[in-house]
Amino acid sequence: MVTRPSEQELSLRPNMRGGNGTVELKALQKELPAHVRLFSRIELAPGCSIGYHTHENETELFYFVSGHGRANDNGEWVEVAPGDSMSTGNGCGHAVENTGDEPLVLAACIVQE
Repeated sequence: MVTRPSEQELSLRPNMRGGNGTVELKALQKELPAHVRLFSRIELAPGCSIGYHTHENETELFYFVSGHGRANDNGEWVEVAPGDSMSTGNGCGHAVENTGDEPLVLAACIVQE
């Protein structure tokens, strides 16, 4: 099933997971398989962040498309850039922060176990 950009629902999440600013999420598909909770394009403006949180009984995958920032990978901060990917599995946590001067864009998918 092809989902056109005009069909992708945009939602705004102020202070997502305790982070700064408002995060833009665009659902990339209208219908998801049973074990997929999220498949979205996420955009963080400069200074914006998603606060630290853990995942239980699921794994979240990130692919960084553009911009620069840093991610808290289960307690360790690492720089992220276009082409990087990240996996946060069951019982682990993460946060993401835009430290650059342009939007930080990533694709995210959450798969339930």
